[in-house]
Amino acid sequence: MKTSMIAVAACAAAVVGCATVERPEITEEAAARLAEFERTGEMETCLNLRSISQIDPLDERHFLVRVGSSRYYLNEIPGRCTGAGRFNNRLQYTTSINQLCRNEIINVIDNATGAVMGACGLGSFERLEKKVEEEEEDDAAS
Repeated sequence: MKTSMIAVAACAAAVVGCATVERPEITEEAAARLAEFERTGEMETCLNLRSISQIDPLDERHFLVRVGSSRYYLNEIPGRCTGAGRFNNRLQYTTSINQLCRNEIINVIDNATGAVMGACGLGSFERLEKKVEEEEEDDAAS
């Protein structure tokens, strides 16, 4: 009886621990760029490769993914992607399917040398909404 109560308490503690996952710290530069968007909380596990227009590393933990010309997603890397935010580096990935998915490995490549500077697994993709400028809101209200 005592053993099962301990097991139940351990499971409950594990569930509570999982429910309070913290977001990775964000740099000032990345926060400034993300200030253009509202986070929706709507998550996608995968995005179609053909629809991805650009992946912009905001820092070593946050990637802004543009889909088509006007849809955006934020990918928060669970760890760090060393070198991803540096100007002279590019991202490279290989996938066997036509989607880029959570846990897919991204390599950071130095453009000058071709050397791999770092690698990381992707997180889920959170859909973002572009904020409407105040002037546009005022014009719409008139």
